[in-house]
Amino acid sequence: MMIELKPIRTEADYETALAEVERLWGAKSGTLDGDRLDVLGTLVDAYEARHYPIDLPDPIDAILFRMDQQGLTRKDLEPIIGSRGRVAEVLNRKRGLSIEMIRNLHEKLGIPAEILIQPARNAAA
Repeated sequence: MMIELKPIRTEADYETALAEVERLWGAKSGTLDGDRLDVLGTLVDAYEARHYPIDLPDPIDAILFRMDQQGLTRKDLEPIIGSRGRVAEVLNRKRGLSIEMIRNLHEKLGIPAEILIQPARNAAA
């Protein structure tokens, strides 16, 4: 049984839509079921973004995570952030990121700018 496609306004609508997504999972793109799955996926995403927002990570945590992912050391950050002392101040949350640092971290490490522009927890102003 196909559900009617409509905006998801309530938790019950959301649960119904999720059940339909599960039923349609794996449908071929370009088919009626595949198109329904695409539309329902968009509706579910919009509902979840409104009702279950995910906070962006702390900028310093994001830098540390990327360093870990790429096997980088603090020394590797010097061309991106500045002197050894400046890198230490930033990573120890004693200095905020400047616009130039944000640009460099975004361009060279691929960290999204919207994460980097947030104030870090316990950062100096």
